[in-house]
Amino acid sequence: MEVPALRPAVQALQPELVTWRRHLHKYPELGFQEKQTAAYISHRLRSWGIPHQTGIAHTGIVATIAGEEPGPVLALRADMDALPIHEANEVEYRSAIPNVMHACGHDGHTAIALGTAKLLQQHRQSLRGTVKVIFQPAEEGPGGAKPMVEAGVLKNPDVEAILGLHLWNNRPLGTIGVKSGPSMAFADRFQIEVIGRGGHAALPQQTVDAIVVGSHIVSALQTIVSRNVDPLQPAVVTVGRFRAGDTFNVIAPRAEIWGTVRSFQPEVRDLLARRIEEIVAGICQAYGATYEFQYERGYPAVHNDPAMAALVEQAARQLFGSEAAIIPEMTMGGEDVSFFLNEVPGCYFFLGSANPAKGLDYPHHHPRFDFDEAALGIGVELFLRCIENYTGKTLGLKGALPKKAVTI
Repeated sequence: MEVPALRPAVQALQPELVTWRRHLHKYPELGFQEKQTAAYISHRLRSWGIPHQTGIAHTGIVATIAGEEPGPVLALRADMDALPIHEANEVEYRSAIPNVMHACGHDGHTAIALGTAKLLQQHRQSLRGTVKVIFQPAEEGPGGAKPMVEAGVLKNPDVEAILGLHLWNNRPLGTIGVKSGPSMAFADRFQIEVIGRGGHAALPQQTVDAIVVGSHIVSALQTIVSRNVDPLQPAVVTVGRFRAGDTFNVIAPRAEIWGTVRSFQPEVRDLLARRIEEIVAGICQAYGATYEFQYERGYPAVHNDPAMAALVEQAARQLFGSEAAIIPEMTMGGEDVSFFLNEVPGCYFFLGSANPAKGLDYPHHHPRFDFDEAALGIGVELFLRCIENYTGKTLGLKGALPKKAVTI
């Protein structure tokens, strides 16, 4: 596959990007526990003379690179937490922490943000305006964006627009996913506890079988999307956990059903929440059970500002040429970057990172997830191009962007 040749300054940075990413990958930390990660980031920023605040929303960091020429204030966002997954990759930089790994690319996001910050600081004499680089904890849960916004990371100086990217193993290296408007879904969750009456498996007439009731609930929930939601509106209702019973000859008195709900429009979101409980209530009543129900509204949907999405697409075409593989990516996945985008105009885009020829195409959240590290330099270049286009001034990076692509 072909990817563009990068400017010499970015090319020269590539080995460092890989080093940073692999260090972060080897020492992953879960949400709001990213103390070593934050210390590593802070050490790098301090060594480059970049002013920054630490300890925001527990472990978050905000770095500020002020250009010598006044201008707009743009923010970049990178998440830095890992997942509770035991890594199955046999690589030198394999996670050294049992049952914790970077299985979603956040180590790469952090490395890209660090590289962008370093080059901006080195060339701040030609930077118009200010760039704030936000290193956010706990994207995977329970959510670090909202407390960072509440802590004022978009203030002093006031951020006018924000950008973020997600390495994306659903697309090959050399592709860009960017879409104006809805891009990622509302991410809600529900918990149901079916309360029946247990008893001997040979005497079912004396019981209310929570497994039978729960099974009917799981089946009926599948009709919400197919029969209650407008077919032109995307929606997902997924049951991910069903737990009941302890042994083969006892009818279970209780059953736990947990799931997730995804949608893009507020009215669809409301419909899904209402219909789930209506179905649970009706089935429980029909079978003589009772229930407890919890519905948690999670991350808002990600809506990209049209002008900022166009800015990213412009940068992609500058980098990849007019034949750039730009895909209007839309996914039912959720992302708390939405809390930033609800405050200021912005765009969250996807950077293809899969390389099947190298075996680097396992999906996100898989224990063998890994990505082609050539995407790191591309990510830095895209951020720099977006900054130049947004501020209206080219950075003083050595060497023009080569037009020739390279094959990897």
